[in-house]
Amino acid sequence: MDARAIQYTVRQSARKMRLVIDLIRGRAVPEADAILRFSKKRAARQIHKVLKSAVANAQQAAQRQGETFDADQLRVKYAVVNEGATLKRFTAAAMGRATPIKKRTSHVEIRVGSDAAPAPVAKAATAAATNAEPKAKAKAKAKAKPKKKAAAKKTKKASK
Repeated sequence: MDARAIQYTVRQSARKMRLVIDLIRGRAVPEADAILRFSKKRAARQIHKVLKSAVANAQQAAQRQGETFDADQLRVKYAVVNEGATLKRFTAAAMGRATPIKKRTSHVEIRVGSDAAPAPVAKAATAAATNAEPKAKAKAKAKAKPKKKAAAKKTKKASK
């Protein structure tokens, strides 16, 4: 069961919030919850709210579909902090000037999903497709190179 939660315009810079979001990315939800609860960073409180909301959204989705729900089986699949709108303010400076102040905001998005691993057949098919791509690219490059050289020779002859 996958679910997501987004909080827009959090009044803290994205750079500061990314320090905290990097701690929980890819971890189990109970572990991420503990990390955020005991973190001293101010960003941890906002990110903790978003994580709780994502878990609640997963619970509601499971309830709608009639599935069993266990929050301990969830994992933070995707966690990102993007920059939001910047509030531009001014403060007084020396000699009657004004100095700009940028009050930065950020958007937090967290997606949680179950621990279920993908089927091994899908991995084998993906690996076969990945191995085939470089060979096709090499053939295309080999065919393209002589054309460029021939065109360069023609231009040299035409200029003489």
